[in-house]
Amino acid sequence: MKSSELGKDVIKKELHLIPKSPGVYRMINHKDDILYIGKAKNLPNRLKSYVSEKNHIIRTERMLAQTHKIEITTTSNESEALLLEANLIKKFRPKFNILLKDDKSFPFIYIGNKDKWPQVTKHRGKKDKDGFYFGPFASAASANWTIKMLQKIFQIRVCDQSTFKNRKRPCILYQIKRCSAPCVGYIKEIEYKSSVEDAIKFVSGKSREIQKNLSKQMEDASEKLDFEKASILRDRIKSLNIIQSSQKINEANLVDADVIAAYKESGKTCIQVFFYRSKQNWGNQSYFPKHDPDQNISEIISSFIMQFYENKNVPKLIILNHEIKDKKLIEKTLTSKENKSIAITVAKKGSKANVISLAEKNAKESLNRMLYETNNNRNLFDAINKKFNIKNNISLVEVYDNSHIQGTNSVGAMITFGEEGFIKKRYRKFDIKSKDAKQDDYAMIKEVLTRRFKRALLEKENHLSLPDLILIDGGKGQYSAAREVLNEFGLQDLPMIAIAKGKLRNSGNETFFFNGKSYKFERNDPSLFFLQRLRDEAHRFAISAHRAKRKKAINKSLLDQIRGIGSIRKRALLNHFGSARAVESASFDEIKSVEGVEEKVAKKIYNFFHE
Repeated sequence: MKSSELGKDVIKKELHLIPKSPGVYRMINHKDDILYIGKAKNLPNRLKSYVSEKNHIIRTERMLAQTHKIEITTTSNESEALLLEANLIKKFRPKFNILLKDDKSFPFIYIGNKDKWPQVTKHRGKKDKDGFYFGPFASAASANWTIKMLQKIFQIRVCDQSTFKNRKRPCILYQIKRCSAPCVGYIKEIEYKSSVEDAIKFVSGKSREIQKNLSKQMEDASEKLDFEKASILRDRIKSLNIIQSSQKINEANLVDADVIAAYKESGKTCIQVFFYRSKQNWGNQSYFPKHDPDQNISEIISSFIMQFYENKNVPKLIILNHEIKDKKLIEKTLTSKENKSIAITVAKKGSKANVISLAEKNAKESLNRMLYETNNNRNLFDAINKKFNIKNNISLVEVYDNSHIQGTNSVGAMITFGEEGFIKKRYRKFDIKSKDAKQDDYAMIKEVLTRRFKRALLEKENHLSLPDLILIDGGKGQYSAAREVLNEFGLQDLPMIAIAKGKLRNSGNETFFFNGKSYKFERNDPSLFFLQRLRDEAHRFAISAHRAKRKKAINKSLLDQIRGIGSIRKRALLNHFGSARAVESASFDEIKSVEGVEEKVAKKIYNFFHE
């Protein structure tokens, strides 16, 4: 019996029990792992195809060979099935499905409408606050750049509410003409709100209208001989012209659209997404979905679209570079999800074809860069294998380092590197908990590795997979301490290398320790540069984590040390006095006069600072 017949037999046994209904099916192996999730308009008919077809592609044959049972979920219609499929794929990430690796929450620009003096800021996540949201932006950098321009042209505040309320004099942003200083009353409320309204119009695509209004205001100011105001308006118009000239060309005049182009080569695919909102290009992003090499590009794009928009706002128009299966169904499903008409089109000629061509060119270039990096990293892994005579092939490396100042704010750090580069979502920091470990590098590395591998072995389903190689920043002592931990967890066969800089700490003169032996590299050896790069990235991440922890400790208010002083009383005290130091200098009567601070509490606060 062919191995695929096992899965076919499972399907045959279940067919008579499956209702003729739209729904989702799940192929499951003997370990109860979900292998594949699919949707169907008619579940029995779809599953029959697995049984009746004789020559399946290799991927399907492998899937059927591992299938031990099938689970079914029926839905009211095919659109519901499509949405459920996308949801379940993202949740369970089955090995035989096309998977979207990068699923970031895109940044938006938020301008409040409830505050007397609205703030402009970057926003991610749920839109649970009243106000105006603009986006999505392809990256935090593009959102930050837009906010910077809004500051430059309209001089809207970016500071948080606490900072705004406690300002006694304008900050440096006022000095460099990036804020109108509403915090200290340097601008009238009506004028500030007018600037905010103009900013909203600007990010809504009405920059020409704003430019006309500013030009008219400048002329009026000049006629009234108010040359100071005229010069300010002139500078704003100049900044606006710079922005307009630097905006990416939108020759297709796209108002609310995503341009999605896919390029496939060497069994890998890059999907490039350009975001057009309010007639402006708000950036682009590359995605590299995980799929089998034999899957066609149309199937990959279809799966990408449903996973991509599962938790994101969908524009009115989606432009593709390839025809896709189930286009009408996807349109219908997305229309129902967003409660607005969604159109999917393939651009073949005209201005839209030029835009899609640009996106496809970017997809090709991104994929070629990724393939080059992957191939280069593969060669570097092979060189490390050969140098240290490591038997197992390396494809995933974890690097560990720690950072502290005389035992204070101690942190451990772990970074991960794979064939496609640094894997940021696998980065971890560890706040050192043991008092003994805070000043002891050996104890520190022991604590970090113990916590990392204890969780990995006890929570296999919900934790990171094990690496193929561990790299430790340290010498023989750190190597021995780390090796002891790995042995305790039964990981004697997990390769580990320690990298020591030596007494003079000269780059290029590092000594490497592996399995009781020491190794050196030639100064121009690419493998040496590679290992240095991994070590330096771990060091950078560790220092960043340490600095963040130290800053948090410095910024912690003295009021936090007083028992019984919660967030409400703390806020009332800071709003009244301006700072914790001012509270320290205040008299008992002054503290008692603060709203919400009773005499008993006031006495406790006063005694804390004066006893």
